[in-house]
Amino acid sequence: MSITVRPAAELTAREVYEIWRIRDVVFAVEQQCDEPDVDGVDLRDDCIHLWIADDDGIIQSYLRTYVADGHRKIGRVATLKEARGQGLSGSLLREVLDRWGTEEIHIGAQAYLEDWYGTFGFVTSGPHYLDAGIDHIPMVRQACGG
Repeated sequence: MSITVRPAAELTAREVYEIWRIRDVVFAVEQQCDEPDVDGVDLRDDCIHLWIADDDGIIQSYLRTYVADGHRKIGRVATLKEARGQGLSGSLLREVLDRWGTEEIHIGAQAYLEDWYGTFGFVTSGPHYLDAGIDHIPMVRQACGG
């Protein structure tokens, strides 16, 4: 499975559908998030969507990255339950770091993933907070190289 990297302006209708499908399955159904997923970021000019799909085009793992408040951000990291444990999210995260690792990168991580993000160089940058009813922690990865 290969990584697809697509700016918002180049998304097809099917790709938008698949992106929202995986996020709906993971966040709304599985994690029972109590806030809407559609937040105005997905179609911004600076929003880049990354995913790994199976041979049928079904997205197995996904994330988005964009710039806000002067910093690159990563968000909506999601992997289908049946695809977990294969390193898919890690592959997507490494792709972001390969492309934008010379920038400071911020993420609002689900708190239980703090150590996992730490393996990619992210460090906790503030106190825990609730987002969509789920415990999160702000993390940052300092710019590297460049």
